[in-house]
Amino acid sequence: MIESLKIMFLGAGKMASALAGGLVKSGLKDNISAYDVSNEAVASFVKNTGAEAFTADVAKLADVADVIVLAVKPQYLSDALIPLSGKLKNKLVISIAAGVTLETLGILTGASRIIRVMPNTPALVGEGAATYAVSDNVSEDDAKVVETILGSVGYFCSVPEKLMDAVTGLSGSGPAYVFNFIQSLSDGGVNCGLPRAEATRLAAQTVLGAAKMVLESGDHPAVLCDAVTSPGGTTIRGLAALEEKSFRSAVAGAVVAAAERSAELGKK
Repeated sequence: MIESLKIMFLGAGKMASALAGGLVKSGLKDNISAYDVSNEAVASFVKNTGAEAFTADVAKLADVADVIVLAVKPQYLSDALIPLSGKLKNKLVISIAAGVTLETLGILTGASRIIRVMPNTPALVGEGAATYAVSDNVSEDDAKVVETILGSVGYFCSVPEKLMDAVTGLSGSGPAYVFNFIQSLSDGGVNCGLPRAEATRLAAQTVLGAAKMVLESGDHPAVLCDAVTSPGGTTIRGLAALEEKSFRSAVAGAVVAAAERSAELGKK
């Protein structure tokens, strides 16, 4: 199905490059084009994907495309769509603009087949976590298109649109929390005498390995945690120190705060 479709990315930034790059690795380079006002973004897109990208003729690119991926920041979306006024009515529109609702996307694009996506930055290394929500007129074939795109760069699932803000707070913003955690682990190691490079590598590999155990074992994180926590040992002492600082509550609160901000942005 997707092999016969032309896909245009409106915006050629890092996330567009990640999604397009996944499709290129799947053998669909000739299906892809991108447009951006930035020469630097276009050059980077071409370098990273091998697909075509342009800084002119956005309306012509849209005319020949079957699928339009809106890959611009929410605050720029309305202006970016002005040259495409009236051209998206019969297209499949996929948006990765955080917080912009299906209803708003319908108003801005005039399209009736719209899919709202929340990807995250690990898609850049093929380990993304994404969700999508669909408008009423999206067909099974349309959904398969977005699943192919997201599946080329990691894990995906569908959710009701009302949960997209929660996803934004969790997996959308979550990489930043994890990066912060890795930095904190590294700082602790350095404070105990480890060289910075080794401390950071050990911290990052520890997070990677722990995440893989959660995904592959099927066990609840609490079960895995208990398995590494000996009575009176080092790990329980460390966990107690985390709980003194309300670690789990702080992380859960970060997800809620980011979700609330996503909802606020969607109302603007």
